[in-house]
Amino acid sequence: MSEPSSQAPVALITGAAKRVGATIARHLHAAGYAIVLHHRSSGAAAAELCAELESARHGSTLVVQADLANVAEMHALTEAVLARFGRLDALVNNASAFFPTAIGSTSEADWDALFASNAKGPFFLAQATAPHLRASQGAIVNLVDIYGERPLAQHTVYSMAKAANAMLVKSLALELGPEVRVNGVSPGAVLWPESGKSEEAKATMLAKTALKRVGSPDDVAEAVRWLLQDARYTTGQILAVDGGRLLNL
Repeated sequence: MSEPSSQAPVALITGAAKRVGATIARHLHAAGYAIVLHHRSSGAAAAELCAELESARHGSTLVVQADLANVAEMHALTEAVLARFGRLDALVNNASAFFPTAIGSTSEADWDALFASNAKGPFFLAQATAPHLRASQGAIVNLVDIYGERPLAQHTVYSMAKAANAMLVKSLALELGPEVRVNGVSPGAVLWPESGKSEEAKATMLAKTALKRVGSPDDVAEAVRWLLQDARYTTGQILAVDGGRLLNL
């Protein structure tokens, strides 16, 4: 096991090349972390973000590619982090596949893809990194979803996978304590799906949100940072960053 060095704390963020993951990476980098940007197939976006962060602080960023469905790659990913920085202080399980799975037309491949990024990958990556997080008295934050608690129509498998992710937060908090804190962030409407959403559907969703407005990836990123850096007596918790939407699903 590698011992913590005198370097800045190191955060590994899965699915960090784009969208919320990229915002989390920028936010933690600004907070003083060295950042490991994981991606599966977004190499160009990850390289662009790496160059941006490196321009602000040289030698503070590493890009790693891995398929979260492949357990062996979780170990290779961890070894790459330790080889570069010699320590790991934070794991942010952000990567997530999201698409509908209507009953009657859902395939085994659909199931495997949704569970790989939302449940299997986070578990096996936590397992691979746990010794190093224990050594640094580090923390894990999972990106969960309000639909892990309340199902989304036509998204049964995704909702199931996020429910597993939520239980992973609670179980790992027991398994890895007292050295490692484990928490989750459950976002509401902070970014619309890449596949798009009708204006009517957006309006309906926001009408059910207590704050009556869309949030920002920065809201999620700040919650992640707080749980990693400041919430020293918080573990096994899932923080809803949803503008109060969970109150009225």
